[in-house]
Parts: sequence; C-alpha cells; structure tokens
Amino acid sequence: MKREGLILIISAPSGAGKTTLCRELLKRYPSIRESISFTTRQPRPGEVHGKDYFFVSHEEFRRMIAEDAFAEWAEVHGNLYGTALHTLDEARNGGVDLVLDIDCQGARKLKEQFEGGNYIFILPPSMAELRRRLESRSSDAPEVIESRIIRAVEEIHEARWYDYIIINDRLETAFEELSAIVMACNRRTFRMLDHVSKLFDI
Repeated sequence: MKREGLILIISAPSGAGKTTLCRELLKRYPSIRESISFTTRQPRPGEVHGKDYFFVSHEEFRRMIAEDAFAEWAEVHGNLYGTALHTLDEARNGGVDLVLDIDCQGARKLKEQFEGGNYIFILPPSMAELRRRLESRSSDAPEVIESRIIRAVEEIHEARWYDYIIINDRLETAFEELSAIVMACNRRTFRMLDHVSKLFDI
C-alpha cells in the first residue's frame, strides 16, 4: 500500500513566529514541501509568483471560488487567500508530506471538509512580546499593528480546537517541539502498519 502524504496545517497570530518555524522545518526536512496558496494581495519585496504564492486578481480568485477549486479560502486583512484542492489531493495520493501555513479561518474550513490533517497552533509567550515583535518589524503603520493585535486576540481563542500547541518563546525550543510533533504524526499506527507487516510478515 502506498504511503499517504502527511498534511501539516500550521496557524498563528501575526508575529508569533509561524513563518520562521515553517521555513526552518522545510530547511531541516527536505522531504516536506510547502503548500503554495493563492492570494489577491500584492507581492512583498523578494516574493516570487509560484514559489511564495500564486498572486492572482480578485476576479480570478472569485472565479476559482465559483468553480469549487479551493479546499479552503478566507479573507484576511482585506485580501483573499486559498488552498487549491488539487494541491492537497496530489500530495496525499503521491505520498508527499506537505506543510500549510494558513490562518485560523482557513484552517477551520479545512478541518470541516478535509480528513487526516494535523493541526498545529503557534503562540507567542505573551501579548506584550507579540506587540514588541510587531513593532520591531518597522514595516507596518501603527493602525495596522493595532489591527493585528485585535485579530491576534480573536485567533488565540481558536487555539483550543487544534491538535497541538507550541509556545514560541525561544525559537530553538519551539522548533524542537515542532519536529517532535512531525515525528509523532509519522508514527501513527495506520501509517506504520504496512511497514510493520513487511518487517514481520504479518
């Protein structure tokens, strides 16, 4: 029986360190690939179409919604983000491990209609530290930072339905915990049975 791809869904409030942890995960584990989402927001400096996101117009995104092309989609800070169904299907059927860096709205929609995902929530050590991180970026206006803080409070309440929670106080420790979760997911009984049956001829 062909191994089913592992689907990791990782969410966090802006500033919790989710993107950094995901990048480190991809760096340390070359077998894990990043799910590339569609978005209507403008590319940030250095971002590449087809590598960081598929950057599309609002019209194109709405057309894909009408065609039920998304496993999940959500509006965040005025922009639309979505994960294409074919991305997940190809990964699972092809035995490819995939990490999805998506917000709580998208994760909840995905959980409602997609079986077998592993949901991980990244938290900051405190709201004070979250504010400090957001302000240290020096890329967002004060009103944008306040909007992100308000949004963060709402998102933290969503953490209760995720499978795992990591508090990102020290990046090294948080990554060790994330790695342990990935290992545990790969050692689930249903994933190991085929290998065990070959080893012991049962």
